[in-house]
Amino acid sequence: MEVKLHTARTLVGRLRGAAAAHDGAATASAVAEIRLVSKDDPEIRAPLADAGAVPFLSAQLTTGPSAASVDAAAALLNISISAREELMSTPGLLDALTAALRTDAAHHAAATVHSLLCVDAYRATIGAKRPLLAALVSLLRAPPSTRATKDALKALFGVALYPPNRATLVGLGVVQALFALVMTDGRSGIIEDVTAVIAQVAGCAESLEAFRWMSGVRILLDLVEPGGAATPRARENAAAALLNLVVAGGERAVTEVIAVGGAEDAVRELAEDSAASPRGKAKAEALLRALEGTGARKREHRLADFLNGLVQSDPYISSPASASTQG
Repeated sequence: MEVKLHTARTLVGRLRGAAAAHDGAATASAVAEIRLVSKDDPEIRAPLADAGAVPFLSAQLTTGPSAASVDAAAALLNISISAREELMSTPGLLDALTAALRTDAAHHAAATVHSLLCVDAYRATIGAKRPLLAALVSLLRAPPSTRATKDALKALFGVALYPPNRATLVGLGVVQALFALVMTDGRSGIIEDVTAVIAQVAGCAESLEAFRWMSGVRILLDLVEPGGAATPRARENAAAALLNLVVAGGERAVTEVIAVGGAEDAVRELAEDSAASPRGKAKAEALLRALEGTGARKREHRLADFLNGLVQSDPYISSPASASTQG
């Protein structure tokens, strides 16, 4: 380990010296070397952070040339796997990642954000960075890039796991961007990731109006129908999204779902599908109970009690307390 500590200090010292001398070529070379060694040797990642690499790499995201910025973002991603605390404690890091999300380094920057979001305690802090969230949403609207799109979706999923962040994402137009991907992007892996994010974002009362604007309920029910989704996982995610929408939106959301012709039949088919996973069947069965339990004012309180029970059993569904249950 002493050898790795020495190597890390030498590499960071080289970067520090090049940056101090304003030697662009030497700085880019040092960053590229740190990227390579942090990729090939997991055990040197923490020593690099301890040696002070993170602030210098962060600075390259906003001041370095394109190639150096890409290398710096990739190095930060590698280091983050072993030293997330060091990254989060670096002043200006999230702002630098926000800037990188709008450059050629976007996919590495998005992946770094996703890595940081693996720590529950960081989700609120990252969610408070509205420009960063806006940059992630913008990546969904950018020209197709499988890596950048998937990394942005994974980061947005991590953001949405913290319930208070969901309304912010809705306000930034994430619902429109997500459903646009569902309608235009046929890549099965992308659709699975998109529907997973939709399922999380659906878990806030503010999402209902955005879903209505995009005909989101109809699109999700089309995916729930047999053969409607490219993969079983996407079908299950669509059912989970509808369930979360009902939990967060209460009676109004249930009414929206039932208003789509054949909604109950589509959900019932998934609930009774022997080929579906236990997760998919459970989501469909819970949604079906909610849909079958509405339709009359006298049953409204029973529906509310049922939805509150779902919230208590699923930590990733936000409380419907702020949602109206008035028909």
